[in-house]
Amino acid sequence: MRDSRPAHSTWPLDDLVRRRLRQWPQRPPGAPRTQRQPGTWLRARPGVANFLGQPFLKLPGSSTFRTIPDGLWLHFSPDPGDRWADILCIEACGTVQNLQDKRARFAPSTSSLLVVCPVRWMLEPAEHDDPTPRWHLIRLLREEPTEPLVLPVRDVRVLYGLKQRHYESVARGQVPQPHEYFCPIEALTAERGQEDPALAALIGRASAAANFMVPA
Repeated sequence: MRDSRPAHSTWPLDDLVRRRLRQWPQRPPGAPRTQRQPGTWLRARPGVANFLGQPFLKLPGSSTFRTIPDGLWLHFSPDPGDRWADILCIEACGTVQNLQDKRARFAPSTSSLLVVCPVRWMLEPAEHDDPTPRWHLIRLLREEPTEPLVLPVRDVRVLYGLKQRHYESVARGQVPQPHEYFCPIEALTAERGQEDPALAALIGRASAAANFMVPA
């Protein structure tokens, strides 16, 4: 069911998208269950409104410049001896310039991308009705963390939500990078967008398993 409220009527576009993404589950809708991703999915962003200490992305050696997507889902390796995370980012783009800026953040680079999970975030429960702290769900952790968890990013997928005219223009004239996916912004601002089969199918294709004829 689509939200009848225009995306720009009450809240700024990115605020509305974040409000909707808070309703999404810990596992991204449509994300396949395969041996290529045998670990745990957790929604890192958006968290509870005004909650400080949410995960973010950064480059090694950078202490000030951070990438903070509108939506960020993390898939954690289950192996303490092989520590990494896959990420699914969701970005709301209200203008073409905004889209270009956000695409540049995730452009292929020779530098490594890191995800940083603050201690406070790991000690908090993932669900309001379940007291289990997140670190219990992250199987590569064997004891309660006392310092931030910093992991190299193994795989990056980014879903950009665009206004209809921008979406149509990109669909006609752009060749996306392998990590890029696009949807109309209404798919992200819908009241129950996480139940949209078309959106779930798109996110299902935004998986490393989708590159194989018969996923293992």
